[in-house]
Amino acid sequence: MIRNQQALRNVVRRYATATGPQARASVPNYELFNQRLTKARSTILENKPLTLAQKILYAHLHDVSSMTSAPVPGESYLKLSPDRVAMQDASAQMAILQFMLSGMKQTAVPTSIHCDHLVEAYEGADLDVARSWQTSREIYEFLQAASQRYGIAFWRPGSGIIHQLVLENYAAPGTLMLGTDSHTPNAGGLGMLAIGVGGADAVDAMADIPWELKAPRVLGVQLRGKLHEWGNPKDVILALAGKLTVRGGTGSIIEYFGDGVNSLSCTGMATICNMGAEVGATTSVFPYTPSMARYLAATQRAAIATAADAQQASYLSADAQVAADPAKYYDEVIDIDLSTLEPGYNGPFTPDLYTPRSKMSDTVKTEGWSDKVSAALIGSCTNSSYKDLSRAASLARQASARGLRVAEGTEFLVSPGSEQIRATMERDGIQEAFEAIGAKVLANACGPCIGQWNRDENPVVKNKETNSIVSSFNRNFRARNDGNPNTMNFLTSPEMVLGAALGGRLSFNPMTDSLVDAKGQSFKLEPPSGDELPTRGYATGRTEYEPLLDHQPSKPIPISPSSTRLQTLEAFVPWNGQEFSNTRVLVTVQGKCTTDHISAAGKWLKYKGHLENLARNTLIGAANAALDGQVNTVRNAISGLEPSVGSIPDVAMSYKQAGVPWLVIADYNYGEGSAREHAAMQPRFLGCNMVIARSFARIHETNLKKQGVLPLVFARPDEDYFIFAKDPHELVVSTHGVVGLNENTPTVQVTVERVQNGKVVETHNIECVHTMSADQIGWFKAGSALNLIASQQKAAH
Repeated sequence: MIRNQQALRNVVRRYATATGPQARASVPNYELFNQRLTKARSTILENKPLTLAQKILYAHLHDVSSMTSAPVPGESYLKLSPDRVAMQDASAQMAILQFMLSGMKQTAVPTSIHCDHLVEAYEGADLDVARSWQTSREIYEFLQAASQRYGIAFWRPGSGIIHQLVLENYAAPGTLMLGTDSHTPNAGGLGMLAIGVGGADAVDAMADIPWELKAPRVLGVQLRGKLHEWGNPKDVILALAGKLTVRGGTGSIIEYFGDGVNSLSCTGMATICNMGAEVGATTSVFPYTPSMARYLAATQRAAIATAADAQQASYLSADAQVAADPAKYYDEVIDIDLSTLEPGYNGPFTPDLYTPRSKMSDTVKTEGWSDKVSAALIGSCTNSSYKDLSRAASLARQASARGLRVAEGTEFLVSPGSEQIRATMERDGIQEAFEAIGAKVLANACGPCIGQWNRDENPVVKNKETNSIVSSFNRNFRARNDGNPNTMNFLTSPEMVLGAALGGRLSFNPMTDSLVDAKGQSFKLEPPSGDELPTRGYATGRTEYEPLLDHQPSKPIPISPSSTRLQTLEAFVPWNGQEFSNTRVLVTVQGKCTTDHISAAGKWLKYKGHLENLARNTLIGAANAALDGQVNTVRNAISGLEPSVGSIPDVAMSYKQAGVPWLVIADYNYGEGSAREHAAMQPRFLGCNMVIARSFARIHETNLKKQGVLPLVFARPDEDYFIFAKDPHELVVSTHGVVGLNENTPTVQVTVERVQNGKVVETHNIECVHTMSADQIGWFKAGSALNLIASQQKAAH
């Protein structure tokens, strides 16, 4: 954080001359990056060999001269200067509301907003976009006005999905970007270090305040050989997720290397990086390759490719010593042979349950999964590139040539990643090939991938029937896609999705099994084929989907006092300087608790800009360990308060109204999944002062810190967690160590008293650990990071 008024004045001077809204990234300042990196090498790093990820990080250190030693992974905090910020419309609302309180006049770094989350998939494409304007016009007009006021590029609904648009327009090798979405690492396919964050972190970068990141480990993944004819880069990350699990990458950047890298397309590498979020990785990145240069040239950024070509050996790849002895320089090395890698299916209900295609048919039987495929979905930010769609279309053409359509009872949906992709798909006959076998082409938006799928009239949803869907998406938590907790989503490649659409069964193997054509004759699909890039170049698409680049510094930002969708933020109350006492346990969460469980999406997306209304869904997906895993049900600890037993947000609100502070006890990897900071803001709004977990997912832990909530980890997670599993409503918690909280003293003592009939019947003293840096302790004391920014801005002026 900024520590003095002079630094703040420097910020003002910088953003006053910052580049305004951009339609496309300019050539990176590689000279500056190399200067910073050279200084870091010669001082704190003592000229030791570096991985690619380390090079990019150290080239973005805010002030290396203030550092006295090399960062220690997992312990030290890095202060970084990002080059760019990208936000999607659901998370941008809260980020902009916070930025409005910061006192800044313009964003200090190029920033973009992409309207992709609020378009519901229903009738298809243009009709769904038009309906989103009817249902979310207030939000779009708010975001557009804010973009004009603060110099932000505004991409309208229908223009495309944030990650595809960033790849097409803003990603550049060797740069650093923050994005308010967990799949921001998609841009690692173009050699960018792109990191998913909460809105408050984005505000730091937009205000030119050094952004803090705990120094990550670097996990090296060596790729050998070349994918076989049915293989897709998606299979790499599906298999890796099976190895690492959803928390195996936590605290690490995944860096790919090896001879297999050059066999992959740029968009294929983006797919792999995109799903790195599912193993908890900070981000993922590939070294600069010829396929990246080809993609940059194809997307009107040849000048960036030319500049990057000159940096390939010195800056945009790991040092030669690292390549020669990977095990010495990476914290861990995983080896993957692309030539033997099978297509995979991950799921249901978790993105790390990996089943290779050769075992899928038998596993369906042994696990009792629903074999019938009720829907097959291609696209999303993960797999909507030209190569993905053209290869899937080659299979569709084989089927239509035989008079075949998708299997009866199977819905086939396609989500293009951007208007550029959609227009090129239409021009080159790919859309026609899909529609010939029964596809419905949806809007250039997230749609079913994030739960924006109106499937309510389908009997499997209406009756909450067990059913299977197959998708090329990246995430498959229970009830995420259509609201039905019994819908099993299996993540796979577009080629396998197309095969499932035609075969109609999970057990159908398109590589070996036969289909029956319109004449009753059996045939097998030939392996898919497709072009890496369109031979005629990308089509430009419709002009209404080009970004709005209209900087109007005096533009008013509309927020109606009577709005149910938008609400001006009020600052959270600062810490009172005392230990926490008389704090009640609201819930002891059992098992997986993602940000979807803490702050549901779907129908709740419309309230992303209204904290009070959104708080009504707080933790509604959480399972209560004290009530045999019942979801969204807790006992009220305070006699006389209503409800005595009720939903988690209702009981939390009763505590808030009674002035009773409360905390959450959580299991491992609490807060995995989306980057949504609402999962931290909502509990804070309702009176939560602490979360004690067995472990945290990276983004969520940071988001809690940003909002003034103290995240603690059990020193003995496999013992002390269970103290809270029995009747937690009887427990009263107090702390020793919050006063005097210090980055060099990571322990906080927690006293837990069980109170029955007004008497303490048992007491436990528990040691917990915090990971707060000095700056983060400042956020906590101020009540939130935003409070501290605003106070410093006020002092500077």
